[in-house]
Amino acid sequence: MSFETICVVGLGYIGLPTAAIIASRRRKVIGLDVNAAVVESINRGETHIVEPDLDAVVRTAVLDGYLRATTEAEPADVFVVAVPTPFRDGHVPDLSYIEAASRTIAPALRAGNLVILESTSPVGATEAMAGWLAAARPDLTFPETHGGDSDIRVAHCPERVLPGNVLRELVQNDRVIGGLSKRCSEQAVALYRIFVEGECMITDARTAEMCKLTENSFRDANIAFANELSLICDKIDVDVWELIRLANRHPRVNILQPGPGVGGHCIAVDPWFIVHSSPDAARLIRTAREVNDGKPHWVVDKVRALVAAQPGRAKVACMGLAFKPNIDDLRESPALDICLALASAGDCDVLAVEPHVEALPARLEGRAMLVSAAQAVSEADIVVFLVNHSAFRELPGNAFAGKALFDACGFLRNSA
Repeated sequence: MSFETICVVGLGYIGLPTAAIIASRRRKVIGLDVNAAVVESINRGETHIVEPDLDAVVRTAVLDGYLRATTEAEPADVFVVAVPTPFRDGHVPDLSYIEAASRTIAPALRAGNLVILESTSPVGATEAMAGWLAAARPDLTFPETHGGDSDIRVAHCPERVLPGNVLRELVQNDRVIGGLSKRCSEQAVALYRIFVEGECMITDARTAEMCKLTENSFRDANIAFANELSLICDKIDVDVWELIRLANRHPRVNILQPGPGVGGHCIAVDPWFIVHSSPDAARLIRTAREVNDGKPHWVVDKVRALVAAQPGRAKVACMGLAFKPNIDDLRESPALDICLALASAGDCDVLAVEPHVEALPARLEGRAMLVSAAQAVSEADIVVFLVNHSAFRELPGNAFAGKALFDACGFLRNSA
């Protein structure tokens, strides 16, 4: 199959870079998104997210005529679904975005099409997507009933990229591809071979889904170990940063750095999908999630103790809102939650610093003031380091003199 036209459904942090990379290989790409403002900006050759070099790739792809965006589904050879998969109350997986995307593209499907789910999903989501498509298009056949002879091929290929390095990792990283039939897998591999230089490894859809959840749960557990160490060290008056530095000199020890919690759409969410599927067996995975979910509350308590020690009403500078350094992604960000909790407490004034956004998210509006790093440090009584943004290292070394400091991310240690 030639895959002359590829539709990418969802133009967010994964969908837009994927669409741009495929378009850079001189394939016609249609970006489909429900947000008209996002569609308009992309059609102007502009990006709505911060990712190194993405703006140049998008601009070139649009100007060369290989990428355009729309809010209406159109016929294509392949549909790559990259929409959010959050959870509802009780950490129950929310597949409503995948279901909505399925119903949106169903009228545009034609015999011979390939549909790939890239969204990180609980086990069984790819089969559910195929079921929604089949219900909407009874005139077409799907793998569940017709196997390799189906009109529509369906597969799962989870993204596994690091924000800040997305364009490089989309090309270089290995991909795990799980089709609902052997033919589905083979066609999905053929698509990814257009731009992937890493190995494309074939398995079944359920294993591919579980693989991504496992990768992020493994990372979550390792971060939880570091975060739990920081809680213990605080109680016994040990410098956790020094401790980890020394322990990591052991040839078989590699402890991560603690932080204010864990954020982002993947690591903070995916382990709960495993817990939901096997609540009695997933004891370690659940505990790791609880440790990391609890860390922001610990940080808030520590900062509020500093607030209480101030002689008057304190100004608190929250340095960073993103979930990791040097990006604008606020999804599931512990730094944002900490800033909101401090601003909502009512016993201090909060100056929020996030150099990668131009406006505060709605839930912080009216509660905190978005200011530059220099202004925040100049005016604040207490400076709280939440994200290791490179921009903060441009502050002069004496900028923090006379301030009460709380370092949740190792900024002072790593900049010393």
